Amino acid sequence: MDIPLFDLSTWRAAEQQERVTLAARLDQAMRDSGFFLVSGHGIDASLTDRIRAEARTFFTLPGTVKDTYATGVGGRGWIPCGREVNAFYGEVADADKPDLKETFTLGRELPGGDPAWFTPNVWPAEVPGLRAPVTAYADLTQALYRELLEVLAVALGLEAGYFVARTRQAPYTFNINRYPPRSVTGTPLEGQFRVGPHTDWGILTVLDRQPGYGGLQVQALDGTWADAPYVPGALTVNIADLLARWTGDRWRSTRHRVLPPPDADVNEELISLIVFCESDMDRTVVPLAPPVGGGTDYPPVVAGDYYRERDAAASFD
Repeated sequence: MDIPLFDLSTWRAAEQQERVTLAARLDQAMRDSGFFLVSGHGIDASLTDRIRAEARTFFTLPGTVKDTYATGVGGRGWIPCGREVNAFYGEVADADKPDLKETFTLGRELPGGDPAWFTPNVWPAEVPGLRAPVTAYADLTQALYRELLEVLAVALGLEAGYFVARTRQAPYTFNINRYPPRSVTGTPLEGQFRVGPHTDWGILTVLDRQPGYGGLQVQALDGTWADAPYVPGALTVNIADLLARWTGDRWRSTRHRVLPPPDADVNEELISLIVFCESDMDRTVVPLAPPVGGGTDYPPVVAGDYYRERDAAASFD
C-alpha cells in the first residue's frame, strides 16, 4: 500500500509550485490507501509522554473510582472495556465481541456552541496532572488539522482555505485508548480485536501510536491486511468517511483495525492518542463534482445527522 511520509517542514518552506507537487503526492496516496504519516509537525514527544504517564495513572485507578467518570460512546469521561464495538458502516456489530480497550474521551469546548456537540469535559480529580498536557496537545493537533486541510485542498486544486472555512465551528473528539495486555484480558474470542475493523466517521483522524505486536493494520484494495508503517515521531493520519463522501470517493476511507492482545507478548500494553477531526455539524456535505470529485453521486447529508447515526451504531448497553 502507498502510505507515504509527508514532511510538513518541507511544505512550510516550499514555494507555491513545489507545494502543488507535494500535495499531488498525497492525492495519489489518498486514492490508494487513504493513509499517510506526518513528520516535521513540531509537536514535542515529551508532551505525549506526559499524557501517557498521566493516563496510566487514571487507568490504574480502581474500577469503583473510574465508574464515577463513566460515559457512553459520544460522551465525555471514561468508556469501560465492553462498552464499544466497532464494525464497518452498514454491517451489524457483534455485541458479544466488544473492543478490548478502555478509553478516556474528551472534546472541544466552545462557549455558546450547541451542547449536543460541545459537551463539557470531565477531568478526574484523582489525576490533576492530566488536564494541562491533554489540552495543550489538543490545541496543537487542531492547528495541525487546519494546516493539513490546506494541503489537501491544494491536492484537489481548490483554494487552500476551502475546507478550513467549513470546519471553523467543528467539534473534535480526543480519545486516549488503553489496550490492556493479554495477561489482563485473557484469550480473545475468535474475531475479537482491540479495535474491530472499521472506518472512521468524519474528516481526518490524527493518531499518535505505539508500535507493538497488537498494533494497527490497514486493509489494502485487494482485501488483504498489512501492518501500518511506523516512524518514530511521526503521526499517522487517515481520511475518514465524510471526507471520502465529500470528494465523491476520489479519496478512500480505508478499513483499519487494531489487532488483539498478542500471545507473543502477554504483557504488551499500548496507549494510543487519537484525535477525530470533524466538519461543522450544520454543514450540508455535497460531493464535489468531477473532475475535482471522483464521480460518486451521494445525496446531500447534514454532518450532524450523519454523526448521530454512526454514534448509535457503535455503542450498546
